[in-house]
Amino acid sequence: MLDRLMLDASLYRDAMSRYAGHVQIVTTAHEGEKRGVTITAACSISDNPAMVLACVNASNAKNAIFSKSGNFALNTLAADQMHLANAFSGRDPALSAEERFAMGEWEELVTGAPVLKGTLASFDCRLIELKVMATHMMLIGEVKGVTFGEHKPALVYMDRGYHTL
Repeated sequence: MLDRLMLDASLYRDAMSRYAGHVQIVTTAHEGEKRGVTITAACSISDNPAMVLACVNASNAKNAIFSKSGNFALNTLAADQMHLANAFSGRDPALSAEERFAMGEWEELVTGAPVLKGTLASFDCRLIELKVMATHMMLIGEVKGVTFGEHKPALVYMDRGYHTL
């Protein structure tokens, strides 16, 4: 049996802060309620069938909606959408979900998940698997629709701040 060493969480977070990640808002809707969360933990799994993975904090009770809805959209932000990244990050807990969603223009493609207009790319997904691992829920989605915005600088997060490429 392999012994596991406990790594100090703050040391791990410091190391991960040097890892650049694209900034996305993962969204869903269920029975009239909408949820959106700013994330950097997302990636492609496959192109045939098209599948993506997105991770959200499992300890936030509001994120249970992702399990109930059966869908989500992964919205890749451009540099000029930093205000949306901040709004959906929870840095301002006084903002309601309605106020956050009012800051952008939204549409539905296939699944009913809110898709942000003007992103670099958005992926409308049917949730095919949800797995809780440690502190986070991994959402695995089959891409049912894609939309593109214009080519412009991307928004990335590194060293605990936003940057552009």
